[in-house]
Amino acid sequence: MKENAVITMISITIIVLNMMMIIVLDIKNAIMVATMAEVTTVTMAEIMAVMAATTAVITVATMAEVTAVITVAVMAVTTAVITVVVKDVAAVGAGCFNLINN
Repeated sequence: MKENAVITMISITIIVLNMMMIIVLDIKNAIMVATMAEVTTVTMAEIMAVMAATTAVITVATMAEVTAVITVAVMAVTTAVITVVVKDVAAVGAGCFNLINN
């Protein structure tokens, strides 16, 4: 009878230890899943932040370059047009002066 009780106790102990092992593995798996989710979320957030910052820098630099090129082109055209208009006005003035004096 004692032997049966010892075998029963050992069997119960093995069953309890197996259940505890299953619980520990479940907890470990839950922690791993949560950790991977957190790492993935943080990594993706960092990647998105870097991409946003890079895009902003490129956009600002590009816009500055575009603005500079457009400004230079507008200034060159404006200067050329003003020069032509001033020369035309001077020529008309000289022609009027010649007409008056002749």
